[in-house]
Amino acid sequence: MDWIINNWVELTGAILGLAFVVLEIKQHVLLWPVGIAMSIFYVFVFFDARFYADMTLQFYYIVVSIYGWYWWLFGHQKTNQPEILITHLPKKSMLPLTLITCALTFIMAFVLKNYTDSPVPIGDAFTTALGVTATWMLARKYLEQWLLWIVANAVSLGLYMYKDLYPTAVLFFVYLILAFVGYYNWKRMMKL
Repeated sequence: MDWIINNWVELTGAILGLAFVVLEIKQHVLLWPVGIAMSIFYVFVFFDARFYADMTLQFYYIVVSIYGWYWWLFGHQKTNQPEILITHLPKKSMLPLTLITCALTFIMAFVLKNYTDSPVPIGDAFTTALGVTATWMLARKYLEQWLLWIVANAVSLGLYMYKDLYPTAVLFFVYLILAFVGYYNWKRMMKL
């Protein structure tokens, strides 16, 4: 019971995180407000664990969640569709997104390594950069966002186990499994 009391913030964030992914797989617009709430809890979790890039990423998630929420509610009006459809990432976007992700990784790793006490600056920077890119892709409903989440979740799982963040590690193990499920589910829905 003491462990639950001492870790209630992380447990709440993990529960909200599971709800987020389930809603994401189902393409339910409520994923966005749930994601905002989850990010608020994880600001505190990651600050305490000295995962500063992941902590900063939570602020980005809040902003992009507002954008995604708006886009999912009103973006379809530009296409005269009843909702935003799942699509493939345009080929012309692949190189710019790859370059942005790499640049973010190198910049954040440099800052974390030289100006913080982060125990895993490169891993923290890499997963954060992937999260930035994948979340933007989610807001646009690009199928390939799930592939980035598979990589980010696998690496994050190892990092969180290393830092003894066991509820978060369990969450990211489930995220990893659900990322595979989400990819195949979204791919199937594209064909309908």
